[in-house]
Amino acid sequence: MKELVVISGKGGTGKTSLVASFAALAGRVVTSDCDVDAADLHLLLEPEIKQRNHFSGGKVASIIPNLCNGCGKCEELCRYDAVARVTRGREQVSAKSSGKTAGDEEHGTARHDKKRRVAANNGMETHTDDTLYTIDKIACEGCGVCAYFCPQDAISFDDEENGEWYVSSTRFGPMTHARLLPGAENSGKLVTIVRKEAKRIAEECGIDLVMIDSSPGIGCPVIASVSGADLAVVVTEPTMSGLHDLERVVELTSHFDIETAVVVNKYDINEGLTADIEEFAKRSGIGMLGGIRYDEAVTRAQIEGATVVEFSDGPASKDIRRIWKSVEKLITRVGK
Repeated sequence: MKELVVISGKGGTGKTSLVASFAALAGRVVTSDCDVDAADLHLLLEPEIKQRNHFSGGKVASIIPNLCNGCGKCEELCRYDAVARVTRGREQVSAKSSGKTAGDEEHGTARHDKKRRVAANNGMETHTDDTLYTIDKIACEGCGVCAYFCPQDAISFDDEENGEWYVSSTRFGPMTHARLLPGAENSGKLVTIVRKEAKRIAEECGIDLVMIDSSPGIGCPVIASVSGADLAVVVTEPTMSGLHDLERVVELTSHFDIETAVVVNKYDINEGLTADIEEFAKRSGIGMLGGIRYDEAVTRAQIEGATVVEFSDGPASKDIRRIWKSVEKLITRVGK
C-alpha cells in the first residue's frame, strides 16, 4: 500500500480539485481529507457518512458551583486569564484579565476580602454568597493547574469535545474526513486519527493507494499529513508568493526524506515565473510533473460539485490526466 499526499504552501492553489480528479482517475482508492480546519473535499466527492466519531483533542476545566468557596486560588494561578470572578450574579472582570491594578478593584471586592480574612483568622475557609468564579472554555488551555491546586476539589477537568471524524463511502471508494469545531485546537492530533483510519481501511479492503488532501502550509497538521508518506505532490502557482511557499514546503518534505514532485497550476498566466519554478525544482532535485492550463471549466466543475476530469475534456482536464499518468509511474517506483 502506498500513500500519496497532495500539499500546497497556501490555500487556493487547486490542491483539493487535483486530489478529487486523481481519485476519479485512480478508479478505487481511499481518500483522506486531512485539511480538518477547512475541509472541502466532500464538496466534490459527495461522501455518504457510514461512521461518526467524536474527537477530543484535550481537556478543559470547569468550576463546580456548589463546591466553590470563592477562595480565588484558580484565578491566582491561571496563566491564560481564563478565570473570571462573578459577583452577585454578574460577571466582574478580574484585574489580571482587564489590565487593572489590584487597587482598581479594591472597592468592589472589599466586602468579599473582609469575609475571607475573618475566615482565615479563624483557621478555616468559608463560602461567600456574593463571589464565585467561572472558567472561559475558549481561553482555557487545559493545563490542569487550577484543578490540581484547588483546595476544595471544586474544579472538574474533563475531556473537551473538539469536533468529529467520519468514515464515509464515495463513488471512488472509502473516505475519511473530519470537522474541527471553530476555535478548537489539536488539529494535528485529529489529522493523525483521520490518516491512520484511512490506512487501516485500505489494508482491510485490499486497496493499494491512500490519497491524502493535506492542509496548506507547513504547520503541525501538515507535518501530521506528510510524515511517512511515499510521495508528496506539491501544487503551486506562478507567482512570487507561490515560489516562496514552494521553497518552504520542499524544505519540509526534504526534512522528512519524502519523494517530492511539483505541479504548477495555471502555469500559462505567467510563464516567466513558471520557468523560475522549474529551475528551482531542478536545483532542488525534485520532480517536475508539469503544469495545468488556466481553464474556466475548473470553476464550473466546482459549482456543479464534480471533479474536473468528470466535468470536462478541456485543457485543464487533459493536463490533469497527463500528470496523473506521471504520478502513477512515480508512486510505483518510490518505496521499493
